[in-house]
Amino acid sequence: MEPVARTAVIGIGNEFRRDDGVGWAVIASLQDRAARRPLPPGTVLAQSDGDPGRLIGLWEDTALAVVVDACFPPSAQPGRTHRWSGHPERSFHSAGPARHSTHGLGLAEAVRLGDILRRRPLRLVVYAVEGADRSLGTGLTPAVARALPGLVRRIEADMDRYGEVPAHGPRDE
Repeated sequence: MEPVARTAVIGIGNEFRRDDGVGWAVIASLQDRAARRPLPPGTVLAQSDGDPGRLIGLWEDTALAVVVDACFPPSAQPGRTHRWSGHPERSFHSAGPARHSTHGLGLAEAVRLGDILRRRPLRLVVYAVEGADRSLGTGLTPAVARALPGLVRRIEADMDRYGEVPAHGPRDE
């Protein structure tokens, strides 16, 4: 099936849980950027609560899906950003009982379900930003807010590099 959109950038989170809103803040930054300078044609920006069904609906039939979410590991270094792009069987796994996400079912489960249903983007890139505070309230902590501009630049580079619809080839690198 031909991709519907070249690129979907999906910010997962909750803007009322401090650093858990980093995914939504990325989308807001990209929307601001689009007002000044157009995004690549076919780019869709979306905010999500992380529900697996909604995620699959947002990324299916895209050439590239970039997903941004906060994570809260033990000994977090707020603002540190992890990038993942590859095959889920090799390196993407559920956080399990000691999960680092604030969502009931996580992104790993959505990726696996998308694979099973054959409703996955051609290429998936995930950014996880370590957060410090997921308490009730608005606004990112200073360390996470400082990481935002660099993260947006990295996502823009991914859109430039991977946003074209490939003629053939693997679904991921």
